[in-house]
Amino acid sequence: MKKITVALAGNPNSGKTTIFNMLTGARQHVGNYPGVTVEKKEGLCKYAGFEITVVDLPGTYSLTAYSIEELVARNFIIEEQPDVVVDIVDASNIERNLYLATQLIEMNVPLVLAFNMSDVAKQNGLVFDIEQLSKLLEAMIVPTVGNKGKGKVELLDAIVETARQGEMERTHKISYGEEIETELAGIETLIAGEERRLAEKYGTRWLAVKLLEQDSDVTAKVHSKEVLDAVRAGVGHLKTIFADEPEIIIAGRRYGFISGACQETVESTVESRHSTSDMIDAVVINRILGLPIFLILMLVVFLLTFKIGKFPMDWLEQFFGWAGRTITDFWPAGSESWLKSLLVDGVIAGVGGVIGFLPNMLLLFLAIAILEDSGYMARAAFVMDRIMHRIGLHGKSFIPMLIGFGCSIPAIMGTRILENRRNRFTTIMVIPLMSCGARLAIYALIIPAFFKEKWRAPMLWLIYLIGIALAVICAKILRLTVFKGETTSFVMELPPYRRPTIKAVCIHTWQRGWMFLKRAGTIILAISIILWVAMSYPRPSDEFLAGLNSEQARQAKLEYSTVGRIGRAIEPALKPLGFDWKIGTALIGATAAKEVFVSQLAIVYAVGSTGEQPQTLREKLQANYTPLTGFCIMLFCLISAPCVASVVMTKRETNSWPWALFQFASLTALAYIITFIVYQLGSLIAG
Repeated sequence: MKKITVALAGNPNSGKTTIFNMLTGARQHVGNYPGVTVEKKEGLCKYAGFEITVVDLPGTYSLTAYSIEELVARNFIIEEQPDVVVDIVDASNIERNLYLATQLIEMNVPLVLAFNMSDVAKQNGLVFDIEQLSKLLEAMIVPTVGNKGKGKVELLDAIVETARQGEMERTHKISYGEEIETELAGIETLIAGEERRLAEKYGTRWLAVKLLEQDSDVTAKVHSKEVLDAVRAGVGHLKTIFADEPEIIIAGRRYGFISGACQETVESTVESRHSTSDMIDAVVINRILGLPIFLILMLVVFLLTFKIGKFPMDWLEQFFGWAGRTITDFWPAGSESWLKSLLVDGVIAGVGGVIGFLPNMLLLFLAIAILEDSGYMARAAFVMDRIMHRIGLHGKSFIPMLIGFGCSIPAIMGTRILENRRNRFTTIMVIPLMSCGARLAIYALIIPAFFKEKWRAPMLWLIYLIGIALAVICAKILRLTVFKGETTSFVMELPPYRRPTIKAVCIHTWQRGWMFLKRAGTIILAISIILWVAMSYPRPSDEFLAGLNSEQARQAKLEYSTVGRIGRAIEPALKPLGFDWKIGTALIGATAAKEVFVSQLAIVYAVGSTGEQPQTLREKLQANYTPLTGFCIMLFCLISAPCVASVVMTKRETNSWPWALFQFASLTALAYIITFIVYQLGSLIAG
């Protein structure tokens, strides 16, 4: 007769003993665990040709080594490696009881969940979608009523089936957030190299989590000073960021995992622990109110971005204007120097034109950091989950999309949370349609140039919404064609609301802002210099310029340059979009980095300007283009090919150049088609 060892785990008062008696009847014996006074109960059960040994573990709320009972239960599961662990869950108190289940899931043990007292849960008005919840938790779930013997056969069937399946690698891992996951990754790498024996026995992730939780039993097993130093540093860093112990934050994320699973599969909940959180969630993730609240919040963010950012942006613009005039005034009168032109027209106009929009970007990053750290962004993804399901994706796909508001590169990397290949590749393909921080520099230039103050925030809001809508439509098309297949279920985690700490918000804002500044000081500076050279050379002969006045000569020099020739060559293709050769060359430069569009336009108008023309770049754009052209510029920059760095990241994450080039070409074609339609319709209406 085949044998199966089953460990019964569960919270105190969950009905674990009743289930134990239901399974084993009178065939029980009681002793003590070796070396401790904790009672050990074992029983036998024969079913379907199997002899099942049932071990009733001490009742615990978690598997952290705070009490001898918790340590005994955990050690039995790790050391004895039972064939199946059955977690007895009080179904009438579901969220609290599932906390132990999350820890068992983290241990990757063969797991069955017995939803005991299911009759009481029903009386309390709780209705479970057992099939869906089972998929999310990747464990068989059996409703039971232990004191009435209900569910015994179903539970034994689940035990036998799970034992036959054996160990399985779960795809749904609890995400602890970017800060903690970064620390875990570093610690895991060290454990794999320094503590191989422990890694083989316990698994690197479980060990890393326990070390960050400062579990004394696990810490005592680690001998590597390098690992312990990394843990100490990680704990210190996380305390600084969250102003709380990592253990508390990790527990909150586990409850977030539970809350998300219950929101999707339980019709109602009576958990008092989340009473305040539930009251807020009743509004912000409401089926009717959730989406309008998200849209209004984003509109408020954009209003503040322009209202508050206007003043420092103007100051920076004035500063760079003053810097250019100072260098010009300092230069010897009557002498035309290539060095002066490089400094004023290339470096200051190019880099300064981009850095001038840093205040707006920092304000947007600040607002997103506050929404992320408070727990709201997880709710936004939950709200979008219903829409995402309709297009064949999961709400989890919206999380990397939200990250895309900052930068497409970490957003594409963030798709690693999606274990399903079809979902992941679809999400990667559409992430560039989310307006990244680099595009914000373009919007911050165009919108104030062509639209009155009261329309600025709504215009920015509209351009972001267009990106989201296009991403949804394109994802649907991809899921119907290129990436056909069923959508895999994932848990939408809803972490408890937290008050963001000033330090954490400032760090997250500065990290994104510093990334932008580094690009301005390296990539954009280098490209600005290259573009200045391309706009200044080759130079026409004196005979070519003979008979032209000062303004005509400047324009002729610009058109004679490398950039001028390229611009003139592509101008016929861009004319139907409302673009001239100057905008065309700026769009080419933007393929290196989106911000370069601003710096290149600044250089074009600086190189080709006279003292009589308006001083600011915005005024120069107003004098040369219409609001319709301005809107079409934003639309094309929103949709068109992502920057080179994003293309490279797409190749890395898909491990395929064809997919990266497909993304680049298809988005460029889509941008051309949509911009063409908008400009032509707009011209007809205006005409």
